[in-house]
Amino acid sequence: RSIIMAKVKTKYRNGGMVEKNSVLGWIADIIIYALLIVMMFICVIPLWYSLVASFSDGFTLYNSEGMIWFPVGEWTLAGYEHVFASNNVLRGYLNTIIYVVGATLLGFVLNVLAGYVLSRSTRYRGIMILFVMFTMMFNGGLIPTYIVMRALGFVNSPLAIIIPTCTNAYFMILMMNAYLGVPQSTVEAAELDGAGHFRLMFQICLPQCMSIATVVLLYSVVFQWNSWFQAYVYLSTAREWWPLQLVVNNMISENTNFMQSGNIDYSRFLIQYGLVVVATIPILCVFPFFQKYIEKGAVLGGVKE
Repeated sequence: RSIIMAKVKTKYRNGGMVEKNSVLGWIADIIIYALLIVMMFICVIPLWYSLVASFSDGFTLYNSEGMIWFPVGEWTLAGYEHVFASNNVLRGYLNTIIYVVGATLLGFVLNVLAGYVLSRSTRYRGIMILFVMFTMMFNGGLIPTYIVMRALGFVNSPLAIIIPTCTNAYFMILMMNAYLGVPQSTVEAAELDGAGHFRLMFQICLPQCMSIATVVLLYSVVFQWNSWFQAYVYLSTAREWWPLQLVVNNMISENTNFMQSGNIDYSRFLIQYGLVVVATIPILCVFPFFQKYIEKGAVLGGVKE
């Protein structure tokens, strides 16, 4: 914080206003950009390693040490051939898309409704907020939750992934704060024009909260795409409904003992890297579309203060 605060700007007026960084400002810029570059490399290097390793020769890669920046040995697609040898990965992709779309859409509706209700000045608003925040700190535990899910008939069903994980208290609080950020004069003007709760919620307030709503959507998509523990618990015997991440986890576990076979196939060493690439690339391609709306962050106003 002290580095950012040291970024002081001096202004000169010579036929117009010109802003120029001071020495402390330039130093702060250099330090900030250096930290960002380091963070970028920390995030990118593991993905780059997995990518180049997936195209490397299995035997050469297995016997190599340290970081590699380019594929070692002869380029090969043997790892990807093993990955897509069965339909498990493609089926996992389809299941994950179903979970992402279903849970994100259902969660978006619930978050919008909950955020609006919690933001309204009602008699029991404090109790409702306390109830929601209580679930952020305490939960019933895995075994009681499993008993409830089994009683509802959700075990070994895709509903066990979509319904329990579609939203949480954190998303509701975010949407509540987003609704609280809407100017009260806008709400009062709409109410004077005869707008009811649903019109206020979806047509007046929600367009002004879309920057936060987009963040919630992004978090939900990433969470659902990377989720595997819920499926591990509730879909243990329903392999046809396994999401991609559980398929990846299972394939890597089964491949750890490839060296113990009589005829060692070193190309199987590439499976883990191919699976990382296959499971990561789609979410990396989708993220920029969300980022555009997050950075925009425009708050539309119905009235001018």
